[in-house]
Amino acid sequence: METEITARSVSVDILVQFDLEGYVDFQRANDLEPRERAQVREYVQNVLRKRSYLDFLIGEFSSIGMDEMKPQLKNILRLGLYDMIFMDSTPDYAAINEAVEIAKLTLGSKSGDLVNAILRNIQRDLENLPKPAFEDRTKLVATTFSHPEWMVKRWSERLGEREAFQLMQANNTRPNYFIRVNNLRTKTENFKLRMEKADIAFTESDWLPGYFKVDTVQPFIEKSWLHKGFCQVQDIAAGFAPTILDPQPGETIYDLCAAPGTKAIMISDLMEGEGSIYAIDISSERLEKLAQSALNFNAENIKIRRSDARDINLKITDGVLLDAPCTGTGVLSKRADLRWNRTEQDLEDLIKLQEELLEEAGNMVKKGGRLVYSTCSLEPEENWDQIQKFLEKYDNYELDDLSDYLPEEVLTEGGKAYQTYPHKHACDGHFGVRLVRVK
Repeated sequence: METEITARSVSVDILVQFDLEGYVDFQRANDLEPRERAQVREYVQNVLRKRSYLDFLIGEFSSIGMDEMKPQLKNILRLGLYDMIFMDSTPDYAAINEAVEIAKLTLGSKSGDLVNAILRNIQRDLENLPKPAFEDRTKLVATTFSHPEWMVKRWSERLGEREAFQLMQANNTRPNYFIRVNNLRTKTENFKLRMEKADIAFTESDWLPGYFKVDTVQPFIEKSWLHKGFCQVQDIAAGFAPTILDPQPGETIYDLCAAPGTKAIMISDLMEGEGSIYAIDISSERLEKLAQSALNFNAENIKIRRSDARDINLKITDGVLLDAPCTGTGVLSKRADLRWNRTEQDLEDLIKLQEELLEEAGNMVKKGGRLVYSTCSLEPEENWDQIQKFLEKYDNYELDDLSDYLPEEVLTEGGKAYQTYPHKHACDGHFGVRLVRVK
C-alpha cells in the first residue's frame, strides 16, 4: 500500500532525515499545495523548537526508551504530541488517528498500535502533564526550553537566568517576518497599494525604509511577488549591515560569503543598480541560486565569483561587507535545527575562521573605505571580542559611529556597534560594526 502524502507525513520524513543526516530539506514538500507546504514548515520548525520537551513527555508515557526507538517512530510521536498539545485547531482524535495511520503505513500495524497507546495515555493526562524535575539545573532548563545544555549554561552565566529564559522562550515562539521592497522592480508606495488591494495585513517599520512586518509570507509566495523580484523576505536586523555599509551609486563593493545573496541584492538596490558588486562565496550551488535571484530582482550589477574569500586576489575597493559564517544563535526561532547542530567545538572553529576572514577583508579596503563585519550570532566571542582583537592587531582601522544609520535602541558599545536580541527587539539577533580605513 502506498503512503498517502500529507503535510504531516512529509513533516515526519523531513524530521527523520534531520535526525539521520543533520540537515532540513523542505524540497520533499514541493509536490504539496502551497498551504500544505507552509504547514510542513510550521510543523518541522515547531517540533524542533519543542523537541527536548516532547521527548521528555513521550519518555514519561512510553515503556520503550527514546534511545531504543527508530527515528521514524520518534518523529511520528513527536509530531502527534505537538499536534495534541500546541495545535488548538487540531482535535486530539485527528492528531492521534493520523499519527497512527502514518505509523501503520511506514512501520507496520504493531507500531501503529504502540503510537495509539502512547498518545492516548498522554491524552488522558493532558490537563495534568508531568513537568521536568531533574536535580541538574542546566538539564532541567534545557529540557523545559528545548535548548542544548551548552547554550543554556553560556546564556545563564552571561545574561542571568531570567533573561536567558526570556531569550529561549522567544526562540520557541513563532518569529516575526519582514518583507523588504525591492526598488529595482517597484516603488515602496506602489507595493503598499498592492498589499492593501490584496488585503494583506502589514506594519511599516520606522527603523529602516521599505520594511514591513507581516504575519505570514504565504501570500507573497502565492502571488509570485518574491519570484518576480518585487520584494524579498529579509529580517529587518539583516538589513542593518548593508545600511551601515552605505554603498553609493557607482562604487565597487565586495560582498564576501555572499550566498544566498539577500544582502547583495539590498546593496544593489541602495546603489540604484549603478556600480559593481562582487558577490563571493565558496559554494557553487548557493551561488547558482544567487545568480537566479539577481536576475529576478533586476540586480544586474552583481558579479559572481566562486572562491574562498581567504584566497581570492582582488584590488582594493570602496567598501567590503563580511557577513561572516557564525553559530547562528540569533536566528534559532527561524532555524530551530541550528540549536541541535551546533556544538561548543563549532563555536571555537568559527571564531578562528572569522578571524582569518576579517584579516583578509581588511586588506581589500582602500584608504577612506569601509569594512562592515556582521553576524547573526549572540556570542561575544564572534562579535565584539572579534572586533577588539582585530583593532589591537591593526592600527589602520577605526570604528565608526552608527547613530546616523540605525535606531538608538539597537546600538551598543557607545554607538560603535549594533546588537539585536529576539526577546528585546522582536527581530532576529544580529551584530555588526562599520570600520573605516584611516591609513
